Amino acid sequence: MRARQVFLIIFLIILADQALKFYIKLNYAYGEETKVIGDWFRLHFVENEGMAWGWSFGGSFGKIALTLFRLAAVIFGVFYIRKIIRRKEHKGFILCAALIFSGALGNLIDSLFYGMIFENSTGVSVARLFPPEGGYSSFLHGRVVDMLYFPLADGHFPKWFPIWGGEYFEFFRPVFNIADASISVGVIAILIFQKKFFGKHHDKKTETVEVVEADQVIDADVTPVPPLKDADAAPDRPGF
Repeated sequence: MRARQVFLIIFLIILADQALKFYIKLNYAYGEETKVIGDWFRLHFVENEGMAWGWSFGGSFGKIALTLFRLAAVIFGVFYIRKIIRRKEHKGFILCAALIFSGALGNLIDSLFYGMIFENSTGVSVARLFPPEGGYSSFLHGRVVDMLYFPLADGHFPKWFPIWGGEYFEFFRPVFNIADASISVGVIAILIFQKKFFGKHHDKKTETVEVVEADQVIDADVTPVPPLKDADAAPDRPGF
């Protein structure tokens, strides 16, 4: 897989991710929801302070630490992807690395800049881009925009069910974005196809060891025959 193809994939994923986030941020009030396909696929606008799938930790300090970690991971990812392309790793593995990198960069953009360029979203008002009074936060403190919501099933646990008996449940509850999905698909694919992705180099090493061992056996078993001297040469025979 060529570097041009990989970075085109990365660009398209980030473009789709940011385009959908801009659309949601500029057209939806916080918590607003639209049904796309029946009841099981909806656009539901929420924001989170931290990690993918709405996780967070550490308050303001944790937010800065997570953003800086993402930035370091993205910088490392640029060099790592170039390295595996040059080494001609399995195309599937390169694609998965590109998916993970795209997702990390997509959410990093939110954390770095959204607080500076967007107005705060509320339950009754839609945010503006580049408001005159400034954004809702500062550099590194932007919130990640989520909107993809797939409540595939819901109901109540049976009363006899341990711990949650009688309580309401919903599957699938997390609200996420294209960047989150890109990271998840890349990681899951690596876990599923790791033998296929990383088996090539193992096979090459095994073949090399076998060739070396075969050469050693041949060298050990074959004794070189010294050349015949003139005195030891066979006498001429009649008729030859």
